[in-house]
Amino acid sequence: MNNIVLFDGVCNLCNRSVDFIIRHEKSHKLQFASLQSDVGKSIVNKSGFDEIPDSVMLYVDGKLLIRSDAVLAISTYLKRPYAYGIIFKYVPKILRDSVYNLIAKNRYRWFGKKETCRVPSADERERFLG
Repeated sequence: MNNIVLFDGVCNLCNRSVDFIIRHEKSHKLQFASLQSDVGKSIVNKSGFDEIPDSVMLYVDGKLLIRSDAVLAISTYLKRPYAYGIIFKYVPKILRDSVYNLIAKNRYRWFGKKETCRVPSADERERFLG
């Protein structure tokens, strides 16, 4: 398993982000798993986290990227102009993660929450794990 985007399956913002990634990805190299799934929990646990971080994550090359690092890495899989998001790597990580944390902390209040995890469509099913 590689190139896996881990996301909060009940978060509306997270689900919209997954939809965006699927629509704008250059090629089908990314797979997806909710943090609530067995696959998601297993990857997080293997990566040394005691708790599931409040973050989108990208599992790539045996490493788990979190917060703004994950978002920037995901942008490299997207078509232009979205791939240019990588330029934000020049913004200090402390600033990037501060903005990320503010959004993550308020995502349910600002964007809402579902009662159950996302169910992928028939076309998407092969790209979702667990």
